Amino acid sequence: MARDPEHVSKLTESTFKNVMEQFNPGLRNLVNLGKSYEKSVTAMALAGKAYFDAVSKIGETAIVSPVSRELGVVLMEIAEAQKKVHNDLEDNFKRFHRDVIIELEKKTEMDVKYMNATFKRYQSEHKVKQESLDRSQTDLKKLRRKSQGKHSSKYDLRENEYLQTISSRQMDMQKFIADGCREALLEEKRRFCFLADKHCMFSGQISNFYENAKEILSVKIPTWQEKCSDITKVPDSVVSMIEGLSVVPQQSPLVDHCNRVNVDSGPPPAPPLKAQFSPLANMFNQEPTFPFNSSSDHNSDQGSIGDGSLSRSTSQSSGLNVSKKFRVRTIFPHTAGNNDTLLSFDEGDIITLLIQDEKDGWLYGELEKTQQRGWFPSSYCRTYTESVVSNSSNLGTPVHHLSTISLPETEEEEEETVLLPPPDYSDDAPSRPVVLSMPSPVNTV
Repeated sequence: MARDPEHVSKLTESTFKNVMEQFNPGLRNLVNLGKSYEKSVTAMALAGKAYFDAVSKIGETAIVSPVSRELGVVLMEIAEAQKKVHNDLEDNFKRFHRDVIIELEKKTEMDVKYMNATFKRYQSEHKVKQESLDRSQTDLKKLRRKSQGKHSSKYDLRENEYLQTISSRQMDMQKFIADGCREALLEEKRRFCFLADKHCMFSGQISNFYENAKEILSVKIPTWQEKCSDITKVPDSVVSMIEGLSVVPQQSPLVDHCNRVNVDSGPPPAPPLKAQFSPLANMFNQEPTFPFNSSSDHNSDQGSIGDGSLSRSTSQSSGLNVSKKFRVRTIFPHTAGNNDTLLSFDEGDIITLLIQDEKDGWLYGELEKTQQRGWFPSSYCRTYTESVVSNSSNLGTPVHHLSTISLPETEEEEEETVLLPPPDYSDDAPSRPVVLSMPSPVNTV
């Protein structure tokens, strides 16, 4: 697009002013923002490394667990990979500071002086050339006014010389304007090119950073996700340990021997001393308890029953003959010590009576959970049957009722509904509380 020299000269001046009044101030502002950007990324990298240090410490805690050991390793590997990514990011921004920020800062300070000097030189030379051209044109006009007389021919030679001078100076002026415009545009482009080149280099570094980060993470992410995809997966060693706890322990040879002896030759004799009576048993004797037969020698020690009163031994036993084996639930723990004929048990254990006659406060039975047999105090248990089978009409012996803490054998346990909150760490958490049915607790009143 053709333009006259005056328009081109104005374009040159506007280009210089654009560099000095807009580009250089913008570049100075860019340097300040770049420093802030660098500080922010450095702070983010430090915070990220501190965060993943904490993740690694939690992973060390999980490694101690036999179930979560693999997840602890995953957490530590994630933390290590992320810290490496943050270190690479820090290195990239150190190069950004060195190759971009510092270079732009140097160029800005030098360029202000350079562009001011270049623009002033252009203006000065343009002014000199323009004044020389204007002077030649003024001299030509004066010469032409003089040549309008009678002897105008003698001025033709001088007029031709002025025309040649003016033409030469016009060409020189146009060349100067063109060169000045070209130089101004190139100076402007050189600065934009420098800025773009620095940021292309930085973009390449960031691209390499993201590729390296992707390579570090993408290779391991599937393995990490596989480790935490199934929360029900338990290591084989833990499964074996749990299954081992669920197996019923084998009886010792001594217990087997005692049981065989008991089966073959009958139960051992009852202990010679009367069974210890627990004072706490009275709190359970608000109602009669055991439908068992008392031995004849034990009944001989009883007081008169005509008035409905019972002696101490009678309150600990019953006086019924039954044709079935009864089960009892223990209300206190009992330890046999070194006596092989006694039976050890915990509170709440179930015992099947093998001999239903009480002998001096002792009963003989088999503990259901271990199949061990032996004598135990009758005051340490309560019947576990639903109802009392009585033939008191034959014996005329008072009947003890069921204890208020005993549980019927055939009674169906009532179920009560328990509301559980939804699990916090479940991916498929229910929208409402989970309803769980549980047996009602044993009444201990």
